[in-house]
Order: sequence, then C-alpha cells, then structure tokens
Amino acid sequence: MTSYDRRDLGLLLLRLGTGGVLVAHGTQKLFGWFGGHGLEGTGQFMESVGYAPGKASATAAGLAEAGGGALLALGLATPAAGAAAAGAMAGASAVHVPNGFFAQSGGYEYAASLGLTGAALAVAGPGRLSLDHALGHTVNRGWMVSTALGVTAAATAVIVGLRTRRLRKREEGEQEVLFEE
Repeated sequence: MTSYDRRDLGLLLLRLGTGGVLVAHGTQKLFGWFGGHGLEGTGQFMESVGYAPGKASATAAGLAEAGGGALLALGLATPAAGAAAAGAMAGASAVHVPNGFFAQSGGYEYAASLGLTGAALAVAGPGRLSLDHALGHTVNRGWMVSTALGVTAAATAVIVGLRTRRLRKREEGEQEVLFEE
C-alpha cells in the first residue's frame, strides 16, 4: 500500500466517522431520532440558550449537521459540507463556552473537535475514495474552499453575535435592583 493509498483510506475513515456523528446529531434535532427531542423540543432549547426563533434555529442546525455530515461521509461537495459542519459546531461551542473546555463539565471540547475536523476536511479534500473524485471534483474546486469557509464564518459570526446580544438583554432584564428609590 502506497502512502497515497493510506492517505485516501485515512480521509475516508475520518469522513465516515465525523460525518456519521454529525448525521446522528442532526437527526436528533430534526426527527427526534437516537433519543433526540425533534424540532419542537430542540427549538425550545435553542430559544432558551438565545438562538431565536428557536424552531428555525433548530432546523438550521439540524440541516447543517445532518446534511453536512451526510455529504462529508459521501465525500461530496466537501468544501460546503465541511463548512456547514464547522459553522454548526461553532454555534454549539458558543453555548458550551461558559462551562469551560472539557466535555465532562459540559464544555465545548467535543463541538470544537467536530467543527475543526469538518473545516480540516473542507481544506484537505475528500481523497480519491469519494464521490467528489468520482465526479471529477465538479463541486470540490479550490476556490470553493475559501468561499464556503468565508461565507460560513461570516454567517456564524452574525448568528452567534445576535445570540450574545439577546443573552445580554435577557441578563439586563433579570438583574436585581441594587438600590431602592
């Protein structure tokens, strides 16, 4: 086995593993599979952590995870798939940042790892054992990597920024009166 073959096999395994995990997370949100809460329950949670409207946020997150994960696993439209995963996981990481880094304490470690893996796959490409390769890389061009990651980064920054603003307003409304008049 040549090193090129090993790289392709490694990328396949990484895509299948990461993509499979993302599909499972996305279908929890969208359909309530694997012990998830579906759009209604996830929408309520999203609203409670500052993503509004909740149901639309749950739909967007679920589609980015399930769709991006499925495309990653297939090695199809890899730049867009990896960017979708990275964006969804950046939004999830923002929720977990107050709990610190480690997942055992509710931190952002796991979400950040999935997001970084998605971004790395977008940059590295899917390898030869992929639909992108079989289709002549028509939806996996070099310019698509920077475009997909750039657009996703900008959109994610806006969404997380709006969430942060909502949470600040909520906290300001819940502050206790320091001095009575």
